[in-house]
Amino acid sequence: MKKKCIAWLLIIYGIFLFFTCKHTDKQEEEAPIFLLDSTYVRVNIVASHLDVPWEITSGPDDEIWFTEQSGKVNKIDAKSGHIKTLLTLPNLYRERTAGLLGMVTHPNMSETPYVFIAYSARKSDQVHVSRVVRYTYEADTLVHPLTILEYPAWKGHFGARVAIAPDGKLIIATGDGAQNENAQNLASPNGKILRFNIDGSIPSDNPFPNNAVWAWGLRNPQGLVFSPKGILYNSDHGDATDDEVNIIQRGGNYGWPKIAGYVDSQEERLFAQDSILAPPLHAWTPTIAPAGLAYYASAEIPEWKNTLLLATLKGNSLYALPLNKEGTKADTVYHFFERTFGRIRAVYASPDGTVYMATSNRDWNPNGFAEENDDRILQIKKVDKSISTANLVLKAKIASNTKEMRSEGEILYTNYCASCHKPNGRGLTGTYPSLLHNKVVEGETAEFIRLILHGKNEMPSFSFLNDKDLAIVLSYVRKKFASKGRQISKDDIKKERVNR
Repeated sequence: MKKKCIAWLLIIYGIFLFFTCKHTDKQEEEAPIFLLDSTYVRVNIVASHLDVPWEITSGPDDEIWFTEQSGKVNKIDAKSGHIKTLLTLPNLYRERTAGLLGMVTHPNMSETPYVFIAYSARKSDQVHVSRVVRYTYEADTLVHPLTILEYPAWKGHFGARVAIAPDGKLIIATGDGAQNENAQNLASPNGKILRFNIDGSIPSDNPFPNNAVWAWGLRNPQGLVFSPKGILYNSDHGDATDDEVNIIQRGGNYGWPKIAGYVDSQEERLFAQDSILAPPLHAWTPTIAPAGLAYYASAEIPEWKNTLLLATLKGNSLYALPLNKEGTKADTVYHFFERTFGRIRAVYASPDGTVYMATSNRDWNPNGFAEENDDRILQIKKVDKSISTANLVLKAKIASNTKEMRSEGEILYTNYCASCHKPNGRGLTGTYPSLLHNKVVEGETAEFIRLILHGKNEMPSFSFLNDKDLAIVLSYVRKKFASKGRQISKDDIKKERVNR
């Protein structure tokens, strides 16, 4: 009887595996194929209906590990799609961008089974903190938490990426907490790249004695990755201008809030006279909202070898920055999968050349309508050219041609306003005001212009735009969203600049 039961169990398990494999094969067959430059790739959905996946990495079992902002650390078998939750955080503080964010597994998990996570927690109803905590991977779960770092939490600008350096040190990227002065204050952990030993102590060779600061002057660094050469790269959200990718140097000052991007204004030049600053590897204006960052080392996809892959939220695409041989310059930028999968929060390049991306279409600030199965983890995998010829092939590398299709006002609005106020002008309730029948938009022209020139609260200044562009975009806003209010001229802008 016992042998019969075992036999039946084996048969049932075999049937389960058969149909699971068939289901996976069918999913792969139906997944779209894209042409990069010369390489064909298939983009498979390996996980769906997730609650804002924020980090992707690999674990000791060759499975993909990821975090969800809701507080779960998971691992997934990319072939079967089976997800196992390793940890659900208690006392999580989640609001806007707060929650469970970054994660890194130790590269030698067999001997050092540590996992480091960055998240925000409730200490009480009124007190919220940001934490970086070390867990031990044991019996297929995460146990024995050790707090490495704890500091005040705000509602935004967390940074919160973590990495393990080639020398075994723990590297933490922190945002300024939307408190600009933090970034240049060496006594504050905010707006920094921090360096710790994995036991939480401070290395003796840090730039400042008994201080975890490795580099400073950052706003909201959401990308952090080492190359095989040991070069540390990061991505950083700018304000109204100058999103950045940087090479992080020991003791480097990246300028925020005194300098955004390159030193190219009189005010920035005055600050730079007395400071040793590290210029960005690349900077973007209009902004693209750069998030996760990966280094592609494999030869599997030749056009991406020795390239930084950058997830973008506002950019709605995967950016590729090919590096020179030394890894110190990136003169060209390419966009892949533009407006195909929506907001991209995280990207991970596995050693075998497979790339994984996480969408962020159901987060606090969506810029479009989420798909029914969002959020998702997507797998980008090379396929043989013979397979691609039997399928519909889509172009992954899309050259934007929007200037021919849209007015100048719409282009400026899309580049500088739509990420907050949305394409329909309705904003985000409780955070970004609607422009429809807005009292400021429809009110006194001078007051409207002054708000745009000088900014207010979370709204940055747009004084860097020239008079012509400001007049065009403000006139577009009034025409598109207001029921009254005259069109705005260059002379109107110039008058308010002088009256400042």
